Amino acid sequence: MRKSIVYLVALFTILSLQSFGQVIENKIFINPNIGSDSNKGTKENPLKSLSEAAKRVNTAEGEGAISVFLAAGVYGMSETADFNPKKWKFTKTNRLTIRAEVLPDDANWTPAEMPIMISTMPFSVEKNDKGELTGGQNFGIMIQNSHVTIQGLRILGEPVHENPSKGVLVRNYPIMWEGKNLEDFRVTQCLFLGNKYALPNHLGILANGKEQEIDHCVFYGVKDALVLWNSPATNSSMHHNLVIDSYGGIVWTWSATPDFKFYNNVISNANVLWMLNKDEKDSFSIENSVIVGYNSFVNKGGGPQGFGEKASDDKLKLGKNVILKKKGRLEVIEDQTSKYFLHIKAGTLGSNLGAGLFMK
Repeated sequence: MRKSIVYLVALFTILSLQSFGQVIENKIFINPNIGSDSNKGTKENPLKSLSEAAKRVNTAEGEGAISVFLAAGVYGMSETADFNPKKWKFTKTNRLTIRAEVLPDDANWTPAEMPIMISTMPFSVEKNDKGELTGGQNFGIMIQNSHVTIQGLRILGEPVHENPSKGVLVRNYPIMWEGKNLEDFRVTQCLFLGNKYALPNHLGILANGKEQEIDHCVFYGVKDALVLWNSPATNSSMHHNLVIDSYGGIVWTWSATPDFKFYNNVISNANVLWMLNKDEKDSFSIENSVIVGYNSFVNKGGGPQGFGEKASDDKLKLGKNVILKKKGRLEVIEDQTSKYFLHIKAGTLGSNLGAGLFMK
């Protein structure tokens, strides 16, 4: 009898560990419609939230690739999905991948298949030295480790009044890569959507580390697309992206080194094209890109509350095959049933550069 009790306790412990906290076969599946955060996280028994998947990864011990698959559906993010694994080893070839189950280049993909991420969480409170409220912030997906790919997600802002009063700014950061000595971070085939008044998407990607690659993404109605900050972002690039109707700055190279590569990007109707660090020390190059419609070519300094001041135009070098027009607007497909929804119309300016969600 005693042996039977011991056996049952051991079996219950194994099943509990498998159901609550283990990463099974290095894969985690999430489905917001049928999932539960008490499930095992398998295809048949998916989790419900990305934040729970982060907790599973953070408690795992071992090494190798881990893939987190998100099914189609709406993910209301009531808390930050904070990936901070301490006991799991990732490498450049064995990485953490957070991705849609169906990707844009898959045969059966449609825009409606993209997992939709929308923040519903509260903001922190920020005050100045006088104790006056200046705003707040929150983070959707927080990555605190190296060797990570985020792929195939539709990422919205947060339904909030961005400027509730003069001098006060609340802001949502959908993707943040933050930590010490980080390297190798890629965001690809993601659609960032925002609306300045109804659903402000303050900043698509805020990243701190080297070997950053932002490619084949669409930023539509987003305030700022990419900010590289803090530690030197050596060996980094932004390519094959489409940026439409940005009301902030497209790319902030505060921490980028002069080897930063910017090519095959298509931009239309931008406020500020490029933001330099306030010391205006480094110069950067633009290659093989189309830029039509912008208010300011290059600024320096700035921050969450503003866009600094005008910098020297010669800090941005126009390389080969760059089309730059201060006035105008590119033709974008607005038919939601089209596979190429929010992409440049075929045969029009900018459509030949491969900018957008598709790699094939």
